[in-house]
Amino acid sequence: MPPMMSKIRHLERRSGVAVLAASLVAAGCSAMGAGHVSSPTTIVVTKAAHSLATTTTTTPAPATFPGPDGVEARWVIDENKKAGTTAWHLDGDGGAAINGFANLTAAYEGQKVTFYVTTSAVRYHISAYRIGYYGGKGGRLVWRSGEMKGVAQPACTLAPTINMVACDNWAPSITLNIGPQFVQGDYLFKLVADPGSQSYIPLAIWDPSSHAAYVVQNSVLTWQGWNTWDGYDMYGGSPPGDTPQYDNRALVLSFDRPYANGSGAGDFMALEYPLIYWAEEHGLDVTYWTDVTFSEHPDLLRRHKALLTLGHDETWTLQERTGVIAARGEGVNVIYFGASPVLRHARLQASPMGPNREEVDYRDPTADPIYATDPGDATGNTWAEPPANAPPSEVVGDTYQGYGLNDAMVVTDASTWPFAGSGAPQGAQLKGVEAGDYDAYDTSQPSPPNVEILSHSPVEPEVGHILDADMTYYTWQNGGGGVLATGTIGWIPAMESCKGTLPACPSAVVQAVTGNILRLFGEGPAGKYHPSVANWQRYY
Repeated sequence: MPPMMSKIRHLERRSGVAVLAASLVAAGCSAMGAGHVSSPTTIVVTKAAHSLATTTTTTPAPATFPGPDGVEARWVIDENKKAGTTAWHLDGDGGAAINGFANLTAAYEGQKVTFYVTTSAVRYHISAYRIGYYGGKGGRLVWRSGEMKGVAQPACTLAPTINMVACDNWAPSITLNIGPQFVQGDYLFKLVADPGSQSYIPLAIWDPSSHAAYVVQNSVLTWQGWNTWDGYDMYGGSPPGDTPQYDNRALVLSFDRPYANGSGAGDFMALEYPLIYWAEEHGLDVTYWTDVTFSEHPDLLRRHKALLTLGHDETWTLQERTGVIAARGEGVNVIYFGASPVLRHARLQASPMGPNREEVDYRDPTADPIYATDPGDATGNTWAEPPANAPPSEVVGDTYQGYGLNDAMVVTDASTWPFAGSGAPQGAQLKGVEAGDYDAYDTSQPSPPNVEILSHSPVEPEVGHILDADMTYYTWQNGGGGVLATGTIGWIPAMESCKGTLPACPSAVVQAVTGNILRLFGEGPAGKYHPSVANWQRYY
């Protein structure tokens, strides 16, 4: 943990984000990040002639600086010294259910967010918690509504043929102005029914002017792809209570509905929160957005040193993909802290509630209504299939192979830079790190020529094409951007602290490796400092 800067006082960030259009046009200009700090007073002793004079000058303290686990930011350190609470956890004891959604997946200061809530409870309230470290409590209360009258909203609609469930027929419950108290970060809005249960509405607060070293991206497209609210998601569908059938899957998914998974938070708690907690604990220079934000503003990635995609991030838009390719060529690094990234090809379109509120994935490009006019963005089953013909391996380095793992990651070369100083000996087994979906280097797929395999682990999948899982790394010749893929959905869950040592408890090693990756990728183009060396022939 970095030393706490006890004498540095956090100041509120400037509210220039309200002029979003101007800040986006000026993408190349310099700007402060999420906050700035007061300058500490420095006593400077000078000697003039025969007298000793003491003068006081002001020396600006750097807003960011290198740390042992990556670039740190004083505002993040100071933010996490604020009083935290564990009250953000759910502890409802049943009774009237409560669910809801917001009209945005991400918002910035000056925007208004409207929440839509349904409950049969007499009354309820909403509390907003910023998720971070906060002395180990994991969250900080930022806002609380008053008590509101419970409303049972009408049944959501089901669009025929495309099987899209949408709750855009719900009445708005409350509209919130995003003021300066909402510091950029990931937020959980906790819905509390009285009497009754509790659930979440997730929302990212982002800063369009940020130049932070690291962008933490919430994978809401994948959350929505697996959202079974009212029985239909991208992988199957049927009325609630019936067995879902692939032929009845939803072809279009609406963000205008609650998440059925994660108590309303999608995959956030299981597959993203542990890394966010760790990053804020270590004071890293982070900013936040969702993959919908990235799709809307792909050029903004060039302002940052590294993009961190988390957990299960399989659904990507064309705008995301072209944005990553362009940024990679300018030296931006990408870390896929998960598996099966860039696998599914989706696109966004407007809903009655606003732009980019519907996620389209026909999984058959010829069935997509835009096929005749825009075949390149017609949604196929995967990016690798025609007419896109764009395998994920071209940008990731490895390829999705299957799912159903519960295996150990093997440290095949403890001398490689990610494992240096991690405490993992040669051949160490990181129990349970290979979990869920997995990726491997695939000689049948087009990949960058200098892919370096950092870990090669035998696995026993429930379904799988290759019986090994790989962590891969490559650097791009033009621009020097580095791309690392952990190759497993189990990476971020394995960051959660556990008791014991290897092999029973891998968290200390996984956290150390994560720090090594972020330290290198926070310096700038990884190819400039540590170019990859192809070694895949050793394994395949």
